[in-house]
Amino acid sequence: MALKKYKPVTAGMRWRIGNAYAELTTDTPEKSLLEPMHNPAGRNAQGRRAMRYIGGGHKKKYRIIDFKRNKRGIEAKVQTIEYDPNRSAFIALVEYTDGEKRYILAPQGLQVGTTISSGDAVAPEIGNALQLKNMPLGTNVHNIEMQPNQGGKLARSAGSSAQLTGKEEKYAVLKMPSGELRRVLVNCYATVGVVSNSDHNLQTMGKAGRNRWRGIRPRNRGVAMNPVDHPMGGGEGKASGGHPRSRTGKYAKGQITRKHGKSSNKLILQRKNGRKLAK
Repeated sequence: MALKKYKPVTAGMRWRIGNAYAELTTDTPEKSLLEPMHNPAGRNAQGRRAMRYIGGGHKKKYRIIDFKRNKRGIEAKVQTIEYDPNRSAFIALVEYTDGEKRYILAPQGLQVGTTISSGDAVAPEIGNALQLKNMPLGTNVHNIEMQPNQGGKLARSAGSSAQLTGKEEKYAVLKMPSGELRRVLVNCYATVGVVSNSDHNLQTMGKAGRNRWRGIRPRNRGVAMNPVDHPMGGGEGKASGGHPRSRTGKYAKGQITRKHGKSSNKLILQRKNGRKLAK
């Protein structure tokens, strides 16, 4: 991926660092794989605001992504690499030999014209989907299933991937993007490679208006509020407001949010902080 620095012809362009979109090959999506999207703007069924700082933004349609990769043993040819407004990663349009078209998450390095497939007998090459038990150790994978035939759930955002570090009897050990070591059933499917658009987090909006186009409204700080409005509000001058916390008083940093005794704890060998859980 390549980033683009703009000339400061306007105040908003001065600080903008955008994506050059050099990998994309078209700006016209496949109509048969589009669905309309309703924008609730943070409102619930009663029309009341349930989430703050959400609303507006450009209209967009949902791209139907094949997270399951369940068309086994049939080769597909990459037709285009496209932008998806609903996710940070790029997507790839593939056409199978029987004529069916599907969108998949585009891994880094996938080129138009490349042939990919999924199944038990395919090679562990970029873009191919196969079971974890059929992959060599050290392989970088993304779009990882947590349960067989469930569809990929893990490592789907831009630039993310997990590394296959070990295999046990019925489990594969993955090093997650957070550094966590986690067991996943070896008969779960995953796609080989790293998700595209790895420099997504290096972009700079440049002006507040670009966030409004994305449906993000201005966010006011808790320390700038009155004590009646926020636990961190009030004080003389620029008082810090004490420990960072939410509007309802829950700590924003340091508090453990994972349930104690959660059933999937036995699948986590080591948390991202280095603390070991499983015996």
